[in-house]
Amino acid sequence: MTTAQTAPPPPMRLRELVFGAACAAALRAAARLGVADALGDTPTSVDDLAASVKTEPGPLRRLLRALTCYGVFAEREDGTFAHTDMSRLLREDDPHSLRYITLWCTEPWTWDAWPRLDEAVRTGRNVVEGLYGKEFFTYLNEDAPESAEVFNRAMTTSSRQSAQDVAALLDLSGSASVVDIGGGQGHVVASLLEKYPTMHGTLLDLPRVVENADPRLREGGPLADRVRIVPGDCREAVPVRADVYIIKNILEWDDDSTARALRNVIGAGGPGARVVVIENLVDDTPSMRFSTAMDLMLLLNVGGAKHTTDSMVGRLTGAGLVIEDIRPVNPYLHAFDCTVPE
Repeated sequence: MTTAQTAPPPPMRLRELVFGAACAAALRAAARLGVADALGDTPTSVDDLAASVKTEPGPLRRLLRALTCYGVFAEREDGTFAHTDMSRLLREDDPHSLRYITLWCTEPWTWDAWPRLDEAVRTGRNVVEGLYGKEFFTYLNEDAPESAEVFNRAMTTSSRQSAQDVAALLDLSGSASVVDIGGGQGHVVASLLEKYPTMHGTLLDLPRVVENADPRLREGGPLADRVRIVPGDCREAVPVRADVYIIKNILEWDDDSTARALRNVIGAGGPGARVVVIENLVDDTPSMRFSTAMDLMLLLNVGGAKHTTDSMVGRLTGAGLVIEDIRPVNPYLHAFDCTVPE
Protein backbone atom coordinates (compact mmCIF):
# COMPACT_ATOMS: atom_id res chain seq x y z
CA MET A 1 0.00 0.00 0.00
CA THR A 2 1.38 3.40 -0.99
CA THR A 3 1.23 6.20 1.57
CA ALA A 4 2.25 9.84 1.76
CA GLN A 5 5.89 10.12 2.79
CA THR A 6 7.39 11.71 5.87
CA ALA A 7 10.22 14.20 5.34
CA PRO A 8 13.26 12.38 3.89
CA PRO A 9 16.92 13.27 4.55
CA PRO A 10 18.33 16.18 2.50
CA PRO A 11 19.92 14.14 -0.33
CA MET A 12 16.66 12.33 -1.05
CA ARG A 13 14.60 15.51 -0.58
CA LEU A 14 16.71 17.25 -3.23
CA ARG A 15 16.22 14.30 -5.57
CA GLU A 16 12.47 14.59 -5.01
CA LEU A 17 12.51 18.32 -5.69
CA VAL A 18 14.29 18.00 -9.02
CA PHE A 19 11.56 15.58 -10.05
CA GLY A 20 8.89 18.19 -9.23
CA ALA A 21 7.81 18.20 -12.85
CA ALA A 22 6.71 14.58 -12.48
CA CYS A 23 4.30 15.54 -9.69
CA ALA A 24 2.93 18.46 -11.70
CA ALA A 25 2.52 16.26 -14.77
CA ALA A 26 0.76 13.58 -12.70
CA LEU A 27 -1.70 16.11 -11.35
CA ARG A 28 -2.34 17.42 -14.86
CA ALA A 29 -2.89 13.92 -16.17
CA ALA A 30 -5.34 13.09 -13.38
CA ALA A 31 -7.25 16.31 -14.03
CA ARG A 32 -7.39 15.78 -17.80
CA LEU A 33 -8.43 12.15 -17.43
CA GLY A 34 -11.14 13.03 -14.92
CA VAL A 35 -9.94 10.48 -12.37
CA ALA A 36 -11.25 12.42 -9.39
CA ASP A 37 -14.62 12.88 -11.08
CA ALA A 38 -14.87 9.15 -11.76
CA LEU A 39 -13.95 8.17 -8.19
CA GLY A 40 -17.05 8.17 -6.00
CA ASP A 41 -17.52 8.13 -2.24
CA THR A 42 -16.52 4.48 -1.89
CA PRO A 43 -13.05 3.04 -2.55
CA THR A 44 -12.76 1.76 -6.12
CA SER A 45 -10.52 -0.74 -7.86
CA VAL A 46 -8.06 0.38 -10.51
CA ASP A 47 -9.80 -1.83 -13.08
CA ASP A 48 -13.14 -0.08 -12.50
CA LEU A 49 -11.53 3.36 -12.53
CA ALA A 50 -9.65 2.54 -15.73
CA ALA A 51 -12.89 1.48 -17.41
CA SER A 52 -14.55 4.74 -16.34
CA VAL A 53 -11.79 7.03 -17.62
CA LYS A 54 -10.81 4.84 -20.61
CA THR A 55 -7.21 4.08 -19.70
CA GLU A 56 -5.09 0.97 -19.26
CA PRO A 57 -5.26 -0.28 -15.64
CA GLY A 58 -1.49 -0.76 -15.19
CA PRO A 59 -0.40 2.78 -16.11
CA LEU A 60 -3.35 4.24 -14.19
CA ARG A 61 -2.26 2.43 -11.04
CA ARG A 62 1.24 3.88 -11.50
CA LEU A 63 -0.23 7.36 -11.80
CA LEU A 64 -2.34 6.92 -8.69
CA ARG A 65 0.59 5.42 -6.78
CA ALA A 66 2.70 8.50 -7.57
CA LEU A 67 -0.03 10.91 -6.46
CA THR A 68 -0.75 8.90 -3.32
CA CYS A 69 2.85 9.57 -2.22
CA TYR A 70 1.88 13.26 -2.04
CA GLY A 71 -1.41 12.69 -0.23
CA VAL A 72 -3.47 13.08 -3.40
CA PHE A 73 -5.70 9.97 -3.36
CA ALA A 74 -5.28 7.20 -0.81
CA GLU A 75 -4.59 3.52 -1.42
CA ARG A 76 -6.32 0.98 0.83
CA GLU A 77 -4.86 -2.32 1.97
CA ASP A 78 -7.02 -4.20 -0.55
CA GLY A 79 -5.51 -2.20 -3.43
CA THR A 80 -8.52 0.06 -4.00
CA PHE A 81 -8.18 3.84 -4.12
CA ALA A 82 -10.18 6.45 -2.25
CA HIS A 83 -10.52 10.21 -2.15
CA THR A 84 -8.59 12.52 0.14
CA ASP A 85 -9.34 16.18 0.89
CA MET A 86 -6.87 17.12 -1.85
CA SER A 87 -8.12 14.76 -4.53
CA ARG A 88 -11.67 16.06 -4.13
CA LEU A 89 -10.38 19.48 -5.17
CA LEU A 90 -9.62 18.00 -8.60
CA ARG A 91 -13.33 17.28 -9.12
CA GLU A 92 -15.06 19.76 -11.39
CA ASP A 93 -18.22 19.73 -9.26
CA ASP A 94 -16.49 20.47 -5.94
CA PRO A 95 -17.47 23.95 -4.64
CA HIS A 96 -13.78 24.64 -3.93
CA SER A 97 -12.51 22.97 -7.09
CA LEU A 98 -8.93 23.65 -8.17
CA ARG A 99 -9.18 21.60 -11.35
CA TYR A 100 -8.70 24.55 -13.69
CA ILE A 101 -6.00 26.07 -11.52
CA THR A 102 -4.20 22.73 -11.79
CA LEU A 103 -4.53 22.74 -15.57
CA TRP A 104 -3.54 26.40 -15.90
CA CYS A 105 -0.32 25.97 -13.92
CA THR A 106 0.67 23.03 -16.15
CA GLU A 107 -0.42 24.28 -19.59
CA PRO A 108 1.84 23.41 -22.56
CA TRP A 109 3.50 26.83 -22.65
CA THR A 110 4.74 26.36 -19.07
CA TRP A 111 6.86 23.37 -20.10
CA ASP A 112 8.52 25.56 -22.75
CA ALA A 113 9.09 28.47 -20.37
CA TRP A 114 10.33 26.92 -17.10
CA PRO A 115 13.65 25.66 -18.54
CA ARG A 116 14.49 29.29 -19.39
CA LEU A 117 14.08 30.60 -15.84
CA ASP A 118 17.81 31.25 -15.58
CA GLU A 119 17.52 33.52 -18.63
CA ALA A 120 14.62 35.43 -17.03
CA VAL A 121 16.57 35.79 -13.78
CA ARG A 122 19.63 37.07 -15.67
CA THR A 123 17.72 39.63 -17.73
CA GLY A 124 14.70 40.44 -15.56
CA ARG A 125 12.52 40.04 -18.66
CA ASN A 126 9.88 37.54 -19.70
CA VAL A 127 10.85 34.66 -21.97
CA VAL A 128 7.51 34.12 -23.70
CA GLU A 129 8.05 36.80 -26.33
CA GLY A 130 11.33 35.16 -27.27
CA LEU A 131 9.67 31.75 -27.45
CA TYR A 132 6.60 32.71 -29.46
CA GLY A 133 7.35 36.14 -30.91
CA LYS A 134 4.30 37.67 -29.22
CA GLU A 135 3.23 39.24 -25.93
CA PHE A 136 1.87 36.54 -23.64
CA PHE A 137 -1.87 37.22 -23.78
CA THR A 138 -1.71 37.92 -27.51
CA TYR A 139 -0.08 34.51 -27.93
CA LEU A 140 -2.72 32.81 -25.80
CA ASN A 141 -5.66 34.26 -27.65
CA GLU A 142 -4.24 33.99 -31.17
CA ASP A 143 -2.26 30.76 -31.02
CA ALA A 144 -3.39 28.82 -27.94
CA PRO A 145 -7.16 29.32 -27.58
CA GLU A 146 -7.58 26.16 -25.51
CA SER A 147 -5.01 27.46 -23.05
CA ALA A 148 -6.77 30.85 -23.03
CA GLU A 149 -10.01 29.09 -22.15
CA VAL A 150 -8.29 27.24 -19.31
CA PHE A 151 -6.92 30.56 -18.04
CA ASN A 152 -10.35 32.19 -18.11
CA ARG A 153 -11.92 29.28 -16.26
CA ALA A 154 -9.12 29.23 -13.69
CA MET A 155 -9.52 32.95 -13.03
CA THR A 156 -13.29 32.53 -12.83
CA THR A 157 -12.89 29.80 -10.23
CA SER A 158 -10.47 31.89 -8.18
CA SER A 159 -12.64 35.01 -8.39
CA ARG A 160 -15.85 33.20 -7.53
CA GLN A 161 -14.27 31.62 -4.46
CA SER A 162 -12.90 34.90 -3.09
CA ALA A 163 -15.72 37.28 -4.08
CA GLN A 164 -17.79 36.61 -0.99
CA ASP A 165 -14.77 37.21 1.25
CA VAL A 166 -14.15 40.57 -0.44
CA ALA A 167 -17.80 41.60 -0.11
CA ALA A 168 -17.85 40.60 3.56
CA LEU A 169 -14.71 42.62 4.30
CA LEU A 170 -15.57 45.88 2.59
CA ASP A 171 -17.88 48.43 4.16
CA LEU A 172 -19.23 50.47 1.23
CA SER A 173 -22.34 51.70 3.03
CA GLY A 174 -21.52 55.35 2.32
CA SER A 175 -20.89 54.83 -1.39
CA ALA A 176 -23.31 54.98 -4.31
CA SER A 177 -21.13 53.42 -7.03
CA VAL A 178 -18.32 50.92 -7.45
CA VAL A 179 -16.13 49.83 -10.37
CA ASP A 180 -14.43 46.43 -10.59
CA ILE A 181 -11.25 47.12 -12.58
CA GLY A 182 -10.03 44.12 -14.55
CA GLY A 183 -12.80 42.26 -12.78
CA GLY A 184 -13.05 39.24 -15.06
CA GLN A 185 -16.60 37.98 -15.22
CA GLY A 186 -17.69 40.27 -12.41
CA HIS A 187 -18.09 38.02 -9.38
CA VAL A 188 -16.78 40.69 -6.99
CA VAL A 189 -19.02 43.48 -8.27
CA ALA A 190 -21.99 41.11 -8.31
CA SER A 191 -21.38 40.18 -4.68
CA LEU A 192 -21.11 43.84 -3.70
CA LEU A 193 -24.32 44.76 -5.52
CA GLU A 194 -26.11 41.92 -3.75
CA LYS A 195 -24.83 43.23 -0.41
CA TYR A 196 -25.85 46.84 -1.16
CA PRO A 197 -29.26 46.88 -2.93
CA THR A 198 -29.14 50.59 -3.89
CA MET A 199 -25.58 50.65 -5.19
CA HIS A 200 -24.70 50.83 -8.89
CA GLY A 201 -21.67 49.09 -10.33
CA THR A 202 -19.45 48.78 -13.38
CA LEU A 203 -17.41 45.86 -14.64
CA LEU A 204 -14.36 46.84 -16.73
CA ASP A 205 -12.23 44.24 -18.47
CA LEU A 206 -11.08 43.17 -21.91
CA PRO A 207 -13.84 42.59 -24.50
CA ARG A 208 -13.23 38.83 -24.76
CA VAL A 209 -13.60 38.58 -20.97
CA VAL A 210 -16.68 40.68 -20.27
CA GLU A 211 -18.64 39.06 -23.09
CA ASN A 212 -18.85 36.10 -20.72
CA ALA A 213 -19.84 38.15 -17.67
CA ASP A 214 -21.64 36.57 -14.74
CA PRO A 215 -25.30 35.89 -15.75
CA ARG A 216 -26.44 38.00 -12.79
CA LEU A 217 -24.99 41.05 -14.56
CA ARG A 218 -26.15 40.39 -18.10
CA GLU A 219 -29.46 41.36 -19.67
CA GLY A 220 -32.27 39.60 -17.86
CA GLY A 221 -30.15 38.97 -14.76
CA PRO A 222 -31.26 40.20 -11.34
CA LEU A 223 -28.51 42.85 -11.18
CA ALA A 224 -28.56 43.98 -14.82
CA ASP A 225 -30.42 47.22 -14.14
CA ARG A 226 -27.75 48.36 -11.66
CA VAL A 227 -24.61 47.53 -13.59
CA ARG A 228 -22.69 48.65 -16.67
CA ILE A 229 -20.42 46.25 -18.51
CA VAL A 230 -17.59 48.21 -20.15
CA PRO A 231 -15.06 46.50 -22.43
CA GLY A 232 -11.61 48.03 -22.16
CA ASP A 233 -8.03 47.82 -20.92
CA CYS A 234 -7.36 49.72 -17.69
CA ARG A 235 -3.75 50.24 -18.81
CA GLU A 236 -5.10 52.32 -21.69
CA ALA A 237 -8.05 54.13 -20.06
CA VAL A 238 -10.62 53.94 -17.26
CA PRO A 239 -13.67 55.73 -18.70
CA VAL A 240 -15.82 55.41 -15.58
CA ARG A 241 -16.24 57.74 -12.61
CA ALA A 242 -17.30 56.17 -9.32
CA ASP A 243 -16.98 56.46 -5.56
CA VAL A 244 -15.00 53.22 -5.16
CA TYR A 245 -12.59 51.33 -7.44
CA ILE A 246 -11.72 47.69 -6.74
CA ILE A 247 -8.46 46.39 -8.26
CA LYS A 248 -8.01 42.72 -7.47
CA ASN A 249 -5.05 40.53 -8.45
CA ILE A 250 -4.10 42.41 -11.61
CA LEU A 251 -1.24 44.69 -10.51
CA GLU A 252 1.27 41.95 -11.30
CA TRP A 253 2.46 43.21 -14.67
CA ASP A 254 5.70 45.03 -15.34
CA ASP A 255 6.12 48.28 -13.41
CA ASP A 256 5.13 50.48 -16.35
CA SER A 257 1.82 48.71 -16.87
CA THR A 258 1.04 48.85 -13.15
CA ALA A 259 1.84 52.58 -13.01
CA ARG A 260 -0.37 53.31 -16.04
CA ALA A 261 -3.30 51.38 -14.59
CA LEU A 262 -3.09 53.19 -11.26
CA ARG A 263 -2.69 56.55 -12.99
CA ASN A 264 -5.82 55.91 -15.05
CA VAL A 265 -7.85 54.89 -12.02
CA ILE A 266 -6.75 57.95 -10.07
CA GLY A 267 -7.55 60.21 -13.02
CA ALA A 268 -11.00 58.70 -13.43
CA GLY A 269 -11.93 58.82 -9.74
CA GLY A 270 -10.51 62.19 -8.89
CA PRO A 271 -9.88 63.62 -5.41
CA GLY A 272 -11.65 61.75 -2.63
CA ALA A 273 -12.19 58.53 -4.58
CA ARG A 274 -11.59 55.29 -2.71
CA VAL A 275 -9.29 52.72 -4.31
CA VAL A 276 -9.12 49.21 -2.82
CA VAL A 277 -6.26 47.08 -4.13
CA ILE A 278 -6.45 43.37 -3.30
CA GLU A 279 -3.44 41.12 -3.87
CA ASN A 280 -1.72 37.91 -2.91
CA LEU A 281 1.52 38.74 -1.13
CA VAL A 282 4.77 36.81 -0.93
CA ASP A 283 5.78 37.95 2.57
CA ASP A 284 2.66 37.46 4.68
CA THR A 285 0.91 34.27 3.65
CA PRO A 286 0.64 30.63 4.75
CA SER A 287 1.12 29.60 1.11
CA MET A 288 4.66 30.78 0.41
CA ARG A 289 5.58 27.84 -1.81
CA PHE A 290 2.62 28.48 -4.09
CA SER A 291 2.93 32.29 -4.02
CA THR A 292 6.64 32.31 -4.77
CA ALA A 293 6.12 29.80 -7.60
CA MET A 294 3.46 32.05 -9.08
CA ASP A 295 5.87 34.96 -8.69
CA LEU A 296 8.42 33.12 -10.83
CA MET A 297 5.76 32.20 -13.38
CA LEU A 298 4.83 35.87 -13.71
CA LEU A 299 8.49 36.67 -14.38
CA LEU A 300 8.49 34.08 -17.15
CA ASN A 301 5.26 35.00 -18.93
CA VAL A 302 4.74 38.76 -18.54
CA GLY A 303 7.86 40.02 -16.77
CA GLY A 304 5.71 40.74 -13.72
CA ALA A 305 5.85 39.87 -10.04
CA LYS A 306 3.87 39.08 -6.96
CA HIS A 307 4.23 41.78 -4.34
CA THR A 308 5.59 42.05 -0.85
CA THR A 309 3.81 44.44 1.48
CA ASP A 310 6.59 46.98 1.02
CA SER A 311 6.63 46.75 -2.79
CA MET A 312 2.86 47.17 -2.94
CA VAL A 313 2.97 50.14 -0.59
CA GLY A 314 5.73 51.66 -2.71
CA ARG A 315 3.75 51.38 -5.93
CA LEU A 316 0.55 52.73 -4.42
CA THR A 317 2.15 55.71 -2.69
CA GLY A 318 4.37 56.30 -5.72
CA ALA A 319 1.23 56.62 -7.81
CA GLY A 320 -0.07 59.29 -5.41
CA LEU A 321 -2.52 57.26 -3.32
CA VAL A 322 -2.83 57.60 0.44
CA ILE A 323 -3.04 54.22 2.18
CA GLU A 324 -5.62 54.27 4.95
CA ASP A 325 -5.52 50.61 6.01
CA ILE A 326 -4.06 47.20 5.15
CA ARG A 327 -6.14 44.18 6.17
CA PRO A 328 -6.31 40.47 5.36
CA VAL A 329 -9.29 39.44 3.22
CA ASN A 330 -8.67 35.76 3.91
CA PRO A 331 -5.49 33.77 4.60
CA TYR A 332 -4.30 34.35 1.01
CA LEU A 333 -5.35 37.90 0.10
CA HIS A 334 -4.71 41.35 1.57
CA ALA A 335 -6.62 44.57 0.92
CA PHE A 336 -4.86 47.94 0.64
CA ASP A 337 -7.58 50.54 1.31
CA CYS A 338 -6.54 53.84 -0.27
CA THR A 339 -7.89 57.28 -1.17
CA VAL A 340 -7.03 59.80 -3.85
CA PRO A 341 -5.87 62.91 -1.95
CA GLU A 342 -7.92 66.08 -2.16
